[in-house]
Amino acid sequence: MKSPHDTLMYQEAHSAADVIAQQLAVNAGLLAGLGARLRARPPRCIVTCARGSSDHAAAYAKYVFETRVGIVTASASPSVSSVYEAPLQLEDALFLAVSQSGKSPDLLRSAEAARAGGAQVLALVNVEDSPLARVADTVIPLRAGPERSVAATKSYLATLAAVLQLTACWSGDPALHAALARLPDDLRQGWDADWSALGAGLREVHNLFVVGRGYGFGAALEAALKFKETCGLHAEAFSAAEVRHGPMALVGAGFPVLVFGQDDGTLENTLQLADEFRARGARVWVAAPGASGPDALPLPAGVPAITTPLLAVQRFYRAASALSLARGYDPDLPPHLRKVTETL
Repeated sequence: MKSPHDTLMYQEAHSAADVIAQQLAVNAGLLAGLGARLRARPPRCIVTCARGSSDHAAAYAKYVFETRVGIVTASASPSVSSVYEAPLQLEDALFLAVSQSGKSPDLLRSAEAARAGGAQVLALVNVEDSPLARVADTVIPLRAGPERSVAATKSYLATLAAVLQLTACWSGDPALHAALARLPDDLRQGWDADWSALGAGLREVHNLFVVGRGYGFGAALEAALKFKETCGLHAEAFSAAEVRHGPMALVGAGFPVLVFGQDDGTLENTLQLADEFRARGARVWVAAPGASGPDALPLPAGVPAITTPLLAVQRFYRAASALSLARGYDPDLPPHLRKVTETL
């Protein structure tokens, strides 16, 4: 039996700080040029296209783009192009295709349709010579290196960092550049936070909710997927603003809920929601900067809200790897899954 530190998932998630530090340095010139071009001719909208963890990164990108460059961002369904072969009207749009492997046929077909429809195609890929990269007008390499665990970790975090660096170069925001400069060290500091309460509380459960809002919603989506993928645990992700609209009826005594929060305008409402769950008898863990208490999952205090989800997800990956082993699974080899899913 592997120990928690022996899994590829643990090792690759642990490497994310170094991966991102290198990525930010090597991609700086590329993204400075791209940011200048986007400032000179802003797109009328941004369309993202991805699946799985990459789509969760796109959910994070939506909040980053809309709050920092003020351009409406929406997710495209790959099936519209790959199955229904519908033409796309995307004149003056920026089409952001996100894929670790760059090999999925439906994403490739969607990128081709976007170009034919008048969009500028931007690919975030880890494999620089992939088919998707060859279709794109511009490629932002993730530079995560080979990822051997089936569960994507460092490539997901590298995608979020690439989105942030693109946005910083596009907006010219000094505060965002400063947040990026400190990000690798913040990740190293967050890695050792004590999240042991989460593993102890989830070892025997079968279902849970994962909740986040704003920048943290993508983290909730990603955590719910990894619970299913690596731990055999059914998890559903919700926005803290949406979970009251029906799903909250399921929450009662002993029901487990994992809440992600960051120190911005969403925090007060998110913590209030956690208290409402506790009042119903639910078991609630809150992952937020400076969190304290028996079911707190602390993160370093003073971290910029926009980068907090990267710290939370990286530390979550470490916890999920250990929980997977405790539940009798191998996080590196989830049943019935492969590293590359080539959806048609």
